Amino acid sequence: MLNGLFSLFDGFALLPPPAQYAFVIAFGLVIGSFVTVVVHRLPIMLERDWQTTVEAYLEEIQTGEASLTSDEPTSSSAPRSSASASFGSSVSSIVSTAPASSTTSEPSASASQTSSTSIGGSAAPTAPAFNLMHPGSRCDACGHVLRPWENIPVISYLALRGRCSACHAPIPARYPLIELVTGLLAALAWWRFGPGWTAVFAFGFAAVALALTCIDWQTRLLPDSITLPLLWAGLIVNLGPTFTTLADAVIGAAAGYAFLWLIYWGFWWLRRVEGIGLGDLKLFAAIGAWLGWGALVQVLVLASLSGAAVGLALLALRRLRRDEPLAFGPFLAIAACITLFAGTPLWPAMALHGTPGFGG
Repeated sequence: MLNGLFSLFDGFALLPPPAQYAFVIAFGLVIGSFVTVVVHRLPIMLERDWQTTVEAYLEEIQTGEASLTSDEPTSSSAPRSSASASFGSSVSSIVSTAPASSTTSEPSASASQTSSTSIGGSAAPTAPAFNLMHPGSRCDACGHVLRPWENIPVISYLALRGRCSACHAPIPARYPLIELVTGLLAALAWWRFGPGWTAVFAFGFAAVALALTCIDWQTRLLPDSITLPLLWAGLIVNLGPTFTTLADAVIGAAAGYAFLWLIYWGFWWLRRVEGIGLGDLKLFAAIGAWLGWGALVQVLVLASLSGAAVGLALLALRRLRRDEPLAFGPFLAIAACITLFAGTPLWPAMALHGTPGFGG
């Protein structure tokens, strides 16, 4: 089977370059369409899971309190524990202040609809399936289910002139932009590494980095369901080696996490606030697993400089408050993609191993 896949690349390389790039870009656009689904739905899925978990804890607490109340004698001289009451009220406040679900392309569902029973024990309606596959794509404004011809990456957006065919509400421009960028990343990977699995792996890393960039920028979340598989995938890809040796990949994963872990706790010790999110630690570890420890310095320098520049610009434009954190994940992801395609010219003494010329 593997020999057949390798021969497929050999046959594809015989096609004229325009035909190769046309297919590669089309493939990238299709993957980009899925990336938009991940960017839009995954944060909502995580929020609903969080609400369901909190409700389950609250239900357990209330059930336990009711059991304690029923077991206590009516003339009991022992006061009820204040610890359980205060904890229950804390969880209640968490639930009451939980953020509402963002406006989505699916019918909205309250937190109580995500579980089979409500807090009081009465039956609650079960929410329809909501994941990366179901329900089908639909308009944010009116719920119009997109027909197949309305779901073609970029082309449908242009044909519909950026508006829903049913209610004529504007379609967010981020959808075709993400699709277009993903198509360009596919072409860049094909141009940089040539026909073969290295280009496929590079494109996969870049597409995941794009998804993480968009999610972190709009929600300040770096989901474990993406960062952890990305880390393991990097170690598997470099068994070859592909972008670096396996030893450098393992060291890179450990060093990436450990370095930002020290920054995290150092910042907490100095200022008693979190200076960096834990998701950034896992993302940096994944970058180390893909690119090796020798690329981490350049990635961190590029991410820090670009993050500082963007942060200062947003402050000057009054789009960011001084006490408002700026997501660091997008800058790490972008810096990693730059290093993936350009090598490590800023750190030639620790150039990457693997693909000829990859170390820049």
